[in-house]
Amino acid sequence: MPLIAPASLFPTKPHIQIISALATITLIAATPGYATAQQTTDSIAPESSTGNSTPGSRAEVRAKDWMITAANPLAVKAGADILRNGGNAIDAMVTVQTMLGLVEPQSSGIGGGAFLLYYDARSKKLTTLDGRETAPMDATPTLFQDENGEPLDFYDAVVGGRSVGTPGTPALLKAAHENWGQLSWNSLFTPAIETATNGFEVSERLAGLISSDSEKLSRDPVAKSYFFDQDGVPLITGTLLKNPEYTATLRDLATNGTANFYNGTIAKDIVAKVRDAHWNPGVLSLQDMANYRVKERAPVCVDYREYDVCGMGPPSSGALTVGQILGLLEPYDLAALGPQSPDSWRLIGDASRLAFADRGRYMADSDFLPVPVAGLLDKSYLAERSKLLAGETALEDVSPGAPAFSHAMRLTDDEAIELPSTSHFSIVDIYGNAVSMTTTIENGFGSRLMVGGFMLNNEMTDFSFRTHSDGVPIANALAPGKRPRSSMAPTIAMKDGTPAIVTGSPGGSRIIGYVAQSLIAMIDWDKSPQEAIDMPHLVNRFGTYDIEEGTSAESLEPVLAALGFKTSLRDLNSGIHAIMITDDGLIGGADLRREGIVIGQ
Repeated sequence: MPLIAPASLFPTKPHIQIISALATITLIAATPGYATAQQTTDSIAPESSTGNSTPGSRAEVRAKDWMITAANPLAVKAGADILRNGGNAIDAMVTVQTMLGLVEPQSSGIGGGAFLLYYDARSKKLTTLDGRETAPMDATPTLFQDENGEPLDFYDAVVGGRSVGTPGTPALLKAAHENWGQLSWNSLFTPAIETATNGFEVSERLAGLISSDSEKLSRDPVAKSYFFDQDGVPLITGTLLKNPEYTATLRDLATNGTANFYNGTIAKDIVAKVRDAHWNPGVLSLQDMANYRVKERAPVCVDYREYDVCGMGPPSSGALTVGQILGLLEPYDLAALGPQSPDSWRLIGDASRLAFADRGRYMADSDFLPVPVAGLLDKSYLAERSKLLAGETALEDVSPGAPAFSHAMRLTDDEAIELPSTSHFSIVDIYGNAVSMTTTIENGFGSRLMVGGFMLNNEMTDFSFRTHSDGVPIANALAPGKRPRSSMAPTIAMKDGTPAIVTGSPGGSRIIGYVAQSLIAMIDWDKSPQEAIDMPHLVNRFGTYDIEEGTSAESLEPVLAALGFKTSLRDLNSGIHAIMITDDGLIGGADLRREGIVIGQ
């Protein structure tokens, strides 16, 4: 008989109460150096949570014509104004991203990269744009190793120029707008330009993150002068913060497109910043900037129940790993078990472990080595792997499978640390277009280098610091021009050929678990987007079941331990922003673990 958790664990209906998303911040603890991938990823949080993660803490939002949900109110309001004035989802995407880079600089911006999943209603086509950063051509495979060939401590690699890859977000914004935008390009920058010029109030979340990162953030004099007052004290909540340098950068982008960003004065400033970080200089060059290209790629999709769940393929592991989790769970009746059943979480946890085992072995930039995408999602392969879940207790050992369509290259498991300080937003417009975009500069405040009013990424540290293990190559090893593997998982679940769910999340490699859980909640457990987001998180990647601390899910810890899982209570800081498209209109949800809101009409 399956074990049953208390009925109060996951309430089925939210309380109709809206609370402030600007709640008390739990500051990030000091972090250890690079150990093994599993140990280190388990020990470092990308960003602290700021909101109230208690289930049922916010009412859902419904609308008829359009909807937008993102992690910061100013960005949502700016994007909503674009939609309200006749713009489409791509127009709003440009405005939201440029505003997020200003008001949420720790998470994303034009100094980073992004993945866009886009449904175009006119052509009825779903596609993706890959704006992931690329490794400089002068980067060597041992860039993140010391003189003895051992991996550097994580923050020794991150802070400074060494970790900076070629930014891809501006190129993605321009390519998307050229293909599908509706309003004039330069008009989309006005909201962020005005806000940067007139100033915005520092949120409680941003103030707390500045304070917790003050030592690393103050190494760059430009960043220090922006995030600290004249006495060197971190900015406090409510401080009016103006950013004239960002204003100048945005005006250049609005007027000249990306010409100066990749081939002119802005490119020169970026390269100089990276190479002149004397304590940890990088190797980014003007040629790297000029050579950057966005890539349009086919989405990766998997059948789950009556949905076709689609997302970003390599260099992201997001859609493949989410797809594998869902494919492994397909034979099991999660709807009948329900969210109160520990059997549901046993199945979900071990399905995730099996998928992460394949992720660590096979997934990387497919432009540099073959990734067996078809084999990893092959129904017969997943059905055979799914039989491993048929027991009654946690799997004792998990190892990668041997998918068909793979290649002869012998690979070993990855050792990358992936800690994106990331953001996600979802948009559906009045024309039927849909945007799911996850955007990042990697760790909180990226490389901690600031130029032109924006932060530069530390995306290079998403590569494995090692190139081999026991002489066997690692798929996600660094190489010139290569894009580091990501877990970003912007997702659109299609039903009868049109979008039904638009979702995604930040959160490092836990993104995959957050997105998979939100989909299961909406598809199997009939949850609304807000109900799915409000559920306490339970995430298992490498064997330890992470259980969201301070939530009702804590009552599951002894039950899961009895099933054979290692368990850990911890802050699980997602940022899921989801929209459900129904016959009766749009239903949206925003994650109170961040500052997000939903606006619709």
